[in-house]
Amino acid sequence: MALARDRAAWVPPAARAPLRALVVWAPWVPVAVATLAFAAGLSIPPTWRYVPLVVSVVVFGMPHGAVDWAALPRAATGRLTPRWLAVVGVVYLVAGGAYALAWFRAPLAAAAAFLALTWFHWGQGEIHPLREVLNADHLDARWRRGLTLAVRGALPMGVPLLAFPERYRAVLESFVAPFGGSVPAWPFAADARAALGAALAALTLATLAAGYRAADHRRGWAIDAGETGLLWTYFLVVPPVFAVGLYFCCWHAPRHVARTLALDDRAVDALETGRLAPALGRFAREAALPTLVALVGCGALWWAAPSPEPTLAGATGVYLVAIAVLTLPHVVVVTWLDRIAGYW
Repeated sequence: MALARDRAAWVPPAARAPLRALVVWAPWVPVAVATLAFAAGLSIPPTWRYVPLVVSVVVFGMPHGAVDWAALPRAATGRLTPRWLAVVGVVYLVAGGAYALAWFRAPLAAAAAFLALTWFHWGQGEIHPLREVLNADHLDARWRRGLTLAVRGALPMGVPLLAFPERYRAVLESFVAPFGGSVPAWPFAADARAALGAALAALTLATLAAGYRAADHRRGWAIDAGETGLLWTYFLVVPPVFAVGLYFCCWHAPRHVARTLALDDRAVDALETGRLAPALGRFAREAALPTLVALVGCGALWWAAPSPEPTLAGATGVYLVAIAVLTLPHVVVVTWLDRIAGYW
């Protein structure tokens, strides 16, 4: 088990420099630029807000989970084996199939579950890069990792509701309407949002304070705090569809790709000589066929939905439902990786 834990968590020091392109620069630059632009008054046509989500179909977004079939076996055993490939296949078939059925039977409950699931998953996706690439040693304790997970997941899922309640509700409507559901008004009322905002702010401050007290090397904590402040500002000023799409493409997905590259011995060999492109080429080849299968699944979901809206917003809603269906088994796999790594 110790060897498996090392494989799942450890990033060779020589590989960290090229991986920072995915963990630092790919997320920070577009998010910072978008934050400054929208804070300065930038306004874009409603259709353009969907551009990052459209791009995410092929650039990091959907493909980032398409290598689960290889990532879990490599973390568990160091190689690809028929047994572990079958395990991943069963996880996707059972978890994804059950969740797809839930969208047809109880769309509002399925949408609420998707928000909660994404809150958890986008939070958990921050632990590995902070610990293993950015050397955030204040995340050495399980309870501080849990708090960080809660805060980081809350930023893309909770903060946009504070600043853009009507747009947030419209996006949820686009999830559930094709499957015959509707969204209640009460979560978007001013009192509910004020309570949520106060709770998220208190949780953020408490988590950062606990991390500051525990940090041996304050540089990792400072990066964590700086990222948290940046994301708070970003999701408060950038329209939610654009903000979440850009975050998905440029923040969450590249950081997970960096983790999967560190599990692939051949990719690590390239990274240790400072070559990121060959490592990304291996990722792209391994992700290509599963991504194509997932796109076929998106088409099947559109065909099966009772009343899909033939607009860009409607198509995006069905696409996000497809992402939701794929997210549940993906979360199972990533949680398994975290368990092997000893995070939980």
